[in-house]
Amino acid sequence: MTTESGVNQGMMEEEGGMLEDVRVLIVDDEKDILDSIDAAFQSEGALTLTAMDGDEAVRVCNEDPPDIVILDMMLPKRSGFLALEKIKGKENSPIVIMVTANEGKRHQAYGESLGVDAYMLKPVPLGMLLNKAADLIDARDEAEGLIEED
Repeated sequence: MTTESGVNQGMMEEEGGMLEDVRVLIVDDEKDILDSIDAAFQSEGALTLTAMDGDEAVRVCNEDPPDIVILDMMLPKRSGFLALEKIKGKENSPIVIMVTANEGKRHQAYGESLGVDAYMLKPVPLGMLLNKAADLIDARDEAEGLIEED
C-alpha cells in the first residue's frame, strides 16, 4: 500500500529542512522501520511515499518517479535487487540508497553493478541516512547544473 504523507507546510516554511520538497519513496516491509524513516524524512521537509514490497516500489517509480528511493534488500513479492534493476533501468532514474542487514561484500558489489547510489548497513542511524540522501541530492543537482550550462 502506497501513501503520500502530508507535511506541515507552516512549520516547514519557518524552519526549512535539508530535504525540502524532495520526493522520497521509502520501501521496507517492517512497519516500524518504515514509519521511523518516513518521520525522519518528513522532519527534514521531504515529501514521502511508502511501499512495503518490491512490486509496489517498481509500480510507483514507473508511474511517478520520486527523486530518491530508500530501498530495503529483503522484500516480499520482488527482492530489493530485482526492484533495483527495474528502477535503475530507465533514463533519469531516481537516486537509490539500499539499506540492508546483509553485510556480504558480494551483495554490495551486485547492488553497485545494478546502479545503486549508496549501500548502507542496518541499523542505519537516521541522521546518517538523511545526510547521505541530502549529499546525493546535492551532487545530482550540481551535476545537472553543470550539464545545463554547457
